[in-house]
Amino acid sequence: MQLKLSTAFISLVAFAASGGNALICNEALRFGNATVTPANPNVGSTINILVDFRCAVQHSGNVPQFVDYTLEVLPADNNGFESPIILARHTLAAGALSDTLTATIPNALTPGAPYNLAITNVHSVNDKDGKPFLTSGGFIPIEPIVASS
Repeated sequence: MQLKLSTAFISLVAFAASGGNALICNEALRFGNATVTPANPNVGSTINILVDFRCAVQHSGNVPQFVDYTLEVLPADNNGFESPIILARHTLAAGALSDTLTATIPNALTPGAPYNLAITNVHSVNDKDGKPFLTSGGFIPIEPIVASS
């Protein structure tokens, strides 16, 4: 019991010495995490997006080369006429662990359709022969934006 308590104490001291800033990552953060303000934008709103790729890079190995910011109506709600609206595509510098975007929600949304802000991490992985290829994964950080009629 003495050994277990001293080991736990040493771990606690090490955590405290690190400033308590240990990065905790779960599976949902494997492509990144974002803060969007305002959290409930409307058509015409200017949104600020800060994307944190620390978990994607340090725990999942999904090092972004490009980041796509898109407004899209998911297939279950799309009647085939709501094309994605690309707000931006950024090329990230080597070693970057974050990205930012300030954009305006354009007055181009189909009234009543739920548009999701999708952030896509385009990254390289190796095939079975060790050759790199691009793939992607994304996430939706806020509730859908619905334009009024």
